[in-house]
Amino acid sequence: MTQADIGRTVTISYIGTLDNGRIFHSTDEHGALTFVIGSDHVFPTLEQAIIGMRVTEVKNVLLTAEQAYGPRRRENIIKISRNDFPAGKEITCGQKLSIDFKGGVSRTMVVTEVNGTDVTLDGNHPLAGCDLTFALRLDKIE
Repeated sequence: MTQADIGRTVTISYIGTLDNGRIFHSTDEHGALTFVIGSDHVFPTLEQAIIGMRVTEVKNVLLTAEQAYGPRRRENIIKISRNDFPAGKEITCGQKLSIDFKGGVSRTMVVTEVNGTDVTLDGNHPLAGCDLTFALRLDKIE
């Protein structure tokens, strides 16, 4: 029977959960994931766990925050004067904004606090700082 290996195209189904059991992503909702092992499409630790698996095999894989989206970084949180936004623009907590930085770099950030003078923006990935568990099944090897 064929095993998953570097360079092979695989299709996996999974449920991704956080330490508290909350589901952060599921292929039941979004459809199975197909990728080439070694193409940097998924986290390297997840790829390593899939190598050697056979079709229909199941496995639970824990990725530490460092192996996934990394730690939450304080330097990814910035405070901007409310006056730097267009007058009348409604800004609310949880809103995603595309912010342009010097050098032509654009980044999506989430509003975490709004007061009369400042807006706090967080550029960390929403899952940064979280350990992730993947309950996965190898569906197909091409």
